[in-house]
Amino acid sequence: MLSVEQVNLHYGAAQALRGITLDANAGKITCVLGRNGVGKTSLLRAITGQHNISAGKVMFDGVELNGMAPYTRAKYGIGYVPQGREIFPLLSVKENLETGYAQLPRSERNIPSDVYNLFPVLKSMLSRRGGDLSGGQQQQLAIGRALVMRPKILVLDEPTEGIQPSIIKDIGRAIVYLRDSFGMTILLVEQYLDFCRELADHVYIMDRGEIVAEGAAEILDTTEARRHLTV
Repeated sequence: MLSVEQVNLHYGAAQALRGITLDANAGKITCVLGRNGVGKTSLLRAITGQHNISAGKVMFDGVELNGMAPYTRAKYGIGYVPQGREIFPLLSVKENLETGYAQLPRSERNIPSDVYNLFPVLKSMLSRRGGDLSGGQQQQLAIGRALVMRPKILVLDEPTEGIQPSIIKDIGRAIVYLRDSFGMTILLVEQYLDFCRELADHVYIMDRGEIVAEGAAEILDTTEARRHLTV
């Protein structure tokens, strides 16, 4: 469904991505791992249109995305959950969810029941301000907001960062449910090794802006993988 082909990305003179090539197959969970600063977030910025690439091509569902604005990519079905969640702290939980309406036709502007089924706490806090939620609750809200868009692919940037273990399990169950029940494609950037080992159908490991290894989740237990992942 998503194909990244020989992508380079620069911030001024600094090169963050070097010839990145990867695929996120339809109905599968693809996980990208690597230490801090290796280019994982830059890869997601390239895919979602947050930063223009210097070379290469990003294809989604048969359409080339190069040059498209982020909101246009959202219309094609790319739901993005950024690192740090980036919810609106002064808006209520309900209003935060409703910001996902922006790219939907009027007939589809409602909050799917699955959002509340996956994250019941959101339904009980609809009138509470987003900024008053805990970090874990804000992460659930950010994922829920992306799901309101009815995405074909859900792109998540380190959803377990700073989250308590019980909510990490809830997020993991939600990701598996979306794959198994709806055939949703998931692209997940993470540093939490065990989380990816449990969820991933396919794994890519990044180091210094490049893909240095890929394969089934079992590769995470190899000496080569650990060499690129340990600090």
